Amino acid sequence: MRSLLQRKLWAYMAGICRHYDMLAFAIGGMKDHVHALFRLPPTITLAHAISVIKANSSKWMGEHGSRFAWQKGYGAFSVSSSNVTAVIKYIDNQEEHHRRRSFEKEFKALLDKHGVEYDPKLIFG
Repeated sequence: MRSLLQRKLWAYMAGICRHYDMLAFAIGGMKDHVHALFRLPPTITLAHAISVIKANSSKWMGEHGSRFAWQKGYGAFSVSSSNVTAVIKYIDNQEEHHRRRSFEKEFKALLDKHGVEYDPKLIFG
Protein backbone atom coordinates (compact mmCIF):
# COMPACT_ATOMS: atom_id res chain seq x y z
CA MET A 1 0.00 0.00 0.00
CA ARG A 2 1.28 3.45 -0.85
CA SER A 3 2.30 5.51 2.14
CA LEU A 4 1.34 9.11 2.73
CA LEU A 5 5.02 10.07 2.48
CA GLN A 6 5.30 8.37 -0.94
CA ARG A 7 2.26 10.22 -2.25
CA LYS A 8 3.63 13.53 -0.92
CA LEU A 9 7.02 12.82 -2.50
CA TRP A 10 5.43 12.10 -5.86
CA ALA A 11 3.38 15.29 -5.65
CA TYR A 12 6.56 17.20 -4.77
CA MET A 13 8.33 15.66 -7.77
CA ALA A 14 5.44 16.82 -9.98
CA GLY A 15 5.98 20.31 -8.55
CA ILE A 16 9.67 20.11 -9.46
CA CYS A 17 8.63 19.22 -13.00
CA ARG A 18 6.27 22.22 -13.16
CA HIS A 19 9.03 24.53 -11.88
CA TYR A 20 11.27 23.41 -14.74
CA ASP A 21 8.49 23.61 -17.37
CA MET A 22 8.18 19.83 -17.65
CA LEU A 23 4.68 18.41 -17.97
CA ALA A 24 4.27 15.53 -15.49
CA PHE A 25 1.63 13.07 -16.70
CA ALA A 26 2.12 10.52 -13.90
CA ILE A 27 4.53 9.83 -11.05
CA GLY A 28 4.29 6.76 -8.85
CA GLY A 29 5.93 3.50 -7.96
CA MET A 30 6.90 1.33 -5.05
CA LYS A 31 9.12 1.72 -1.99
CA ASP A 32 12.25 0.86 -4.00
CA HIS A 33 11.64 2.71 -7.27
CA VAL A 34 9.71 5.46 -8.99
CA HIS A 35 8.25 5.75 -12.46
CA ALA A 36 7.74 9.22 -13.87
CA LEU A 37 6.18 10.08 -17.20
CA PHE A 38 6.88 13.65 -18.15
CA ARG A 39 7.38 15.77 -21.26
CA LEU A 40 10.66 17.64 -21.49
CA PRO A 41 10.76 21.16 -22.87
CA PRO A 42 13.31 21.60 -25.67
CA THR A 43 15.53 23.66 -23.34
CA ILE A 44 16.30 20.86 -20.84
CA THR A 45 18.27 17.66 -21.39
CA LEU A 46 17.06 14.41 -19.90
CA ALA A 47 20.18 14.18 -17.71
CA HIS A 48 19.55 17.66 -16.30
CA ALA A 49 15.87 16.88 -15.66
CA ILE A 50 16.75 13.69 -13.75
CA SER A 51 19.45 15.55 -11.82
CA VAL A 52 17.12 18.32 -10.62
CA ILE A 53 14.34 15.87 -9.77
CA LYS A 54 16.70 13.66 -7.76
CA ALA A 55 18.52 16.51 -6.00
CA ASN A 56 15.42 18.45 -5.02
CA SER A 57 13.40 15.41 -3.97
CA SER A 58 16.31 14.08 -1.87
CA LYS A 59 16.57 17.42 -0.11
CA TRP A 60 12.79 17.43 0.49
CA MET A 61 12.91 13.90 1.94
CA GLY A 62 15.72 14.93 4.30
CA GLU A 63 13.73 17.95 5.43
CA HIS A 64 10.87 15.58 6.25
CA GLY A 65 12.98 13.38 8.50
CA SER A 66 13.60 10.50 6.15
CA ARG A 67 16.97 8.97 5.33
CA PHE A 68 16.81 8.78 1.59
CA ALA A 69 19.12 8.50 -1.39
CA TRP A 70 18.59 7.79 -5.05
CA GLN A 71 20.66 5.19 -6.84
CA LYS A 72 23.32 6.58 -9.17
CA GLY A 73 21.72 5.66 -12.45
CA TYR A 74 18.29 5.66 -14.03
CA GLY A 75 16.43 4.13 -16.93
CA ALA A 76 14.65 6.32 -19.46
CA PHE A 77 12.43 5.41 -22.38
CA SER A 78 10.64 7.67 -24.81
CA VAL A 79 6.90 7.18 -25.23
CA SER A 80 4.85 8.04 -28.30
CA SER A 81 1.78 10.21 -27.78
CA SER A 82 -0.43 7.27 -28.69
CA ASN A 83 0.93 5.31 -25.69
CA VAL A 84 0.71 8.01 -23.00
CA THR A 85 -2.61 6.73 -21.61
CA ALA A 86 -1.31 3.16 -21.35
CA VAL A 87 1.87 4.29 -19.58
CA ILE A 88 -0.12 6.40 -17.11
CA LYS A 89 -2.24 3.32 -16.32
CA TYR A 90 0.93 1.24 -15.92
CA ILE A 91 2.41 3.77 -13.47
CA ASP A 92 -0.84 4.02 -11.52
CA ASN A 93 -1.00 0.21 -11.11
CA GLN A 94 2.52 -0.58 -9.90
CA GLU A 95 1.39 -2.62 -6.88
CA GLU A 96 -0.60 -4.94 -9.14
CA HIS A 97 2.28 -5.31 -11.62
CA HIS A 98 4.76 -6.24 -8.92
CA ARG A 99 2.57 -8.92 -7.42
CA ARG A 100 3.24 -10.82 -10.65
CA ARG A 101 6.78 -9.71 -11.54
CA SER A 102 9.58 -8.10 -9.55
CA PHE A 103 10.89 -4.68 -10.54
CA GLU A 104 14.24 -6.22 -11.50
CA LYS A 105 12.63 -8.75 -13.86
CA GLU A 106 10.32 -6.11 -15.30
CA PHE A 107 13.17 -3.65 -15.93
CA LYS A 108 15.32 -6.31 -17.62
CA ALA A 109 12.33 -7.26 -19.79
CA LEU A 110 11.94 -3.59 -20.84
CA LEU A 111 15.62 -3.39 -21.74
CA ASP A 112 15.38 -6.62 -23.72
CA LYS A 113 12.17 -5.53 -25.47
CA HIS A 114 13.81 -2.31 -26.64
CA GLY A 115 17.11 -3.91 -27.63
CA VAL A 116 19.16 -2.14 -24.97
CA GLU A 117 22.42 -3.95 -24.26
CA TYR A 118 23.41 -4.14 -20.59
CA ASP A 119 25.60 -6.01 -18.16
CA PRO A 120 23.27 -7.74 -15.65
CA LYS A 121 25.96 -7.37 -12.95
CA LEU A 122 25.91 -3.59 -13.30
CA ILE A 123 22.25 -2.57 -13.55
CA PHE A 124 21.30 -3.38 -9.95
CA GLY A 125 24.70 -3.48 -8.29
